[in-house]
Amino acid sequence: MSTTLATDRFPDGQAGLRRRRVGHAILSAAPIFIVLIALLVWITIENPNFTNPNVFLLFLRRAAPLMILAAGQLFVIVAGEFDLSMGALVTFVVIFAAGWIDGEPSRTWPVIALLLAIGASIGLLNGLITTRLGVPSFITTLGMLLILQGIVAWWTGGTPKGSLPDNFRQWGRTGIEGVPGLGQLPYAVVIMLIVGAICTWLLHGTAFGKQVFATGGNARAAFFAGVDVPRVRTLAFVISAITAVIGGILLGGYSGVSPDAGGGYEFQAISAVVLGGAVLGGGSGAVIPAMAGALTLEALFTLLNLLGLPNPLRDLFQGVIIIAAVGIAVLRQRRLR
Repeated sequence: MSTTLATDRFPDGQAGLRRRRVGHAILSAAPIFIVLIALLVWITIENPNFTNPNVFLLFLRRAAPLMILAAGQLFVIVAGEFDLSMGALVTFVVIFAAGWIDGEPSRTWPVIALLLAIGASIGLLNGLITTRLGVPSFITTLGMLLILQGIVAWWTGGTPKGSLPDNFRQWGRTGIEGVPGLGQLPYAVVIMLIVGAICTWLLHGTAFGKQVFATGGNARAAFFAGVDVPRVRTLAFVISAITAVIGGILLGGYSGVSPDAGGGYEFQAISAVVLGGAVLGGGSGAVIPAMAGALTLEALFTLLNLLGLPNPLRDLFQGVIIIAAVGIAVLRQRRLR
């Protein structure tokens, strides 16, 4: 059955319900924009240079990988699943890009294409194990996280190999020169905007996006309406993995090679999605608020650094944020019932 025909079989009432859910997801995400603005104002008070376009663009450049990961993670969460393997995949991308390219610029594009293919394959494997074998996605992607960490540890022996050439690193640390009023527009920001636009279109403007919301909202009803639920969830995992590869490329360009390059990014991405108003369990969420949630986390980390607070407080604040955001989401869902 074609995708179009499957979605056309939803009753008008259920289609209206999906539209209301999307609208509610956007409205429920409004607090994250208030928090983001408050944090940006606070940062500006601590560092008046923050409003300088070049300084603010550098802030966006640092935030771009997490914003891209949040956009990908959103597909999985809206579909009613989790992807805990994103951070490990980011590390895999950085480590193996350095090892395979080994400073040779001519290898950059073939290796990037190979990494995207590997990422898509990992997402496909996560999806098939979850949907076809019935293994909970939390367990599946946790297992994939450990597998990828093991591969990286075996490959490096504790010490990263190779190096990243300038034509790879440019995507994370340079940009388009001579932009009026900005000087340099970072490539990472451009890529983040492009990925965000594509993800917004996929989730909110296509039949596939409607199926993702339907699957996460009520998988059984979606199945009887003609949606291939396993296929939809599997594609969500593929999208998540591809965004992790893109985020890894940008992070490697910005930070260089590190055996723990993507450590914690899976939890930061989930935190960002929840902050953006998505409901754990599926059926609700929006791309722009999710990316705003990622930007809010980056703003919080920047503020902590400006205030001279130790890095371990990141984990503390992130844990509090996750618990609070999920608690608020649960209370909101109860009120809507």
